[in-house]
Amino acid sequence: MNVPGNLKYTKDHEWILVNGDEATIGVTDFAQHELGDIVFIEIETVGESLDQGEVFGTIEAVKTVSDMFMPVAGEVVIKNEDLDSTAELVNKDPYNKGWMIKIKMTDPSQLDDLLTPEEYMKLIG
Repeated sequence: MNVPGNLKYTKDHEWILVNGDEATIGVTDFAQHELGDIVFIEIETVGESLDQGEVFGTIEAVKTVSDMFMPVAGEVVIKNEDLDSTAELVNKDPYNKGWMIKIKMTDPSQLDDLLTPEEYMKLIG
C-alpha cells in the first residue's frame, strides 16, 4: 500500500495535506483498495462548516457505500469536480487526481489528533 510521508491520516482512512490554513482531503490507497471499483462520489457540503469527524460526503463502490469523515474542522471550499464524471480517479490516483475536497481549517490544533504515516501503516497492518 502507498502511504505518502507528507500526509496525516485518520483511523477512517482519510488523508489530509496541509498548506497553511487550507488543506486537501481524500481517501487512502488502502481505502480505495478495500472498497473496490468506485463508481460514484457524492459531496454536497461545499460552503458548509463541519466539525472534526462529521461526514462530508459518500463514496459508492460496486459493493458498498461509505461515508467520508472530516479529519479536522473546517469550511469545505471546493470539491473535485472531475470526480463527478470520472469517480474511478480515486482508484487510479487517490493522492493526486483523486482528491475529494479542499477546506479552510478552523482548528489546526486538531491535526495533532491524526495519525502519522508510521502510525497509519501499523493500523492497516
